[in-house]
Amino acid sequence: MKTKFLNLAPIFLLTALFVGLASCSNDSLENEDLKAYKATLYEVIEAQKTDVSKSDKNNAPGDDSIAIIAINGGFDELVNALTHVDTELNAGLVDLFLNGTDQYTVFAPTDDAFMALYSALGVSSIFEVDPELVLNVLVYHVTNGRRAAKSVVPKKNLKNIQTLLGVPFQVNSDAQIIAVGNTSNIIATDISASNGIIHVIDQVLLPIN
Repeated sequence: MKTKFLNLAPIFLLTALFVGLASCSNDSLENEDLKAYKATLYEVIEAQKTDVSKSDKNNAPGDDSIAIIAINGGFDELVNALTHVDTELNAGLVDLFLNGTDQYTVFAPTDDAFMALYSALGVSSIFEVDPELVLNVLVYHVTNGRRAAKSVVPKKNLKNIQTLLGVPFQVNSDAQIIAVGNTSNIIATDISASNGIIHVIDQVLLPIN
């Protein structure tokens, strides 16, 4: 049976996350600099956010950026991942998804997907994971350009999706993603941001076996 898509208003996000072994303690990672950084991020997004209750049936660019949609949609684990990578590696992902004008398509796992992965790996937080690994997993969930569901989910044959990591995944006609290390289902589609389009998935995609 084919997946029934949910055409939701722009209240979900982006790119996502994870795989690796714990390398640092929570105490050392949740320091004052990190707390200040996260507080600043939330303040900026809160100041810029607009009404995200309107759906966009034509998939035209929305009013809010990917980062703002992440906050408004309650995707705390994604925000934590972006914060972790930017704080530790100065990757610039927050600025890219908050202020960037280039268009991206993001396959965004839910918080429940992250929690299931944390449980499987025996960790409790993204801050316990090597930030370089987090970065690799994040960009594995992103591809260039605005790609609506009709250009992502094929009618019959598998479709290859090239990611920013340089490692592709495939999508079948049942809206299932076949990644290198696992599979995931697309559960909501065509959430429009000013700088991209978002599809929500139920598992974190793993770029390694």
